[in-house]
Amino acid sequence: MTAPRLLAVSDLHVHHPDNRRFVEELRPGSDGDWLLVAGDVGELTTDIAWALRLLAGRFAKVVWAPGNHELWTPARDPVQLRGEERYQYLVELCRDLGVLTPEDPYPVWEGARGPVTVAPLFVLYDYTWRPEGATTKEESLATAYEAGIVCTDEVMLHPDPHPGLDAWCAARAELTEARLAARPPGLPTVLVNHYPLVREPTRILRYPEFAQWCGTERTARWHLDYDAAAVVYGHLHIPRLTHHDGVPFIEVSLGYPREWQPRPNPPALPRVIEV
Repeated sequence: MTAPRLLAVSDLHVHHPDNRRFVEELRPGSDGDWLLVAGDVGELTTDIAWALRLLAGRFAKVVWAPGNHELWTPARDPVQLRGEERYQYLVELCRDLGVLTPEDPYPVWEGARGPVTVAPLFVLYDYTWRPEGATTKEESLATAYEAGIVCTDEVMLHPDPHPGLDAWCAARAELTEARLAARPPGLPTVLVNHYPLVREPTRILRYPEFAQWCGTERTARWHLDYDAAAVVYGHLHIPRLTHHDGVPFIEVSLGYPREWQPRPNPPALPRVIEV
């Protein structure tokens, strides 16, 4: 019998039929496999519920961290909640499905190398990963608009009741730091966030202006401060493994069909997290 594995995937974007088929075919290799889902399951609450219900019925445990697409409020979505209210709606949806969220107690994975705390995170971005020459959020956004590289979040992702996404990011970072600091001592962590916690993975973006929608300087030391054995993230649609301060950072995106289908050697997903 295959030993249980800790698996991870993100950016499933199940409104694309080919991606939906990928999810339909996604199955564990053993009864004990866990699946970490690092955001961007879909935009519509009906699609998110469909995918997470399917996966929760197959894997021993599913752990979800939200991406930006889940937090959008599309006009065609039957749930028209915005901002914090939408996030809390998704948390309750996950709980009904038996899926763990950033609001639940952190579970412990009993791996071959010993136990680790699995910490799903919800930390946004605050426009601090700015293009060269920009010293403020306003300058950074102006540079992006001038270049024509603007994230759809600026229209679809609402920070209510916060005055802006940077303010929501600050609130989430403060809350998350407190929770990570209060976790039971003695265990390494696997940090699961939609966005990379350090800026370096964004350096290869084709359009550097986009980095400002990819994270925050505030998380730059979290992999060190909170004893990370691995960091799992998505969002960039550039699946790969990098190391920062000796810690593996694993990007586990599926991405859009136009991105993954032309690759001669598409990455094997879900990715096994070796901890």
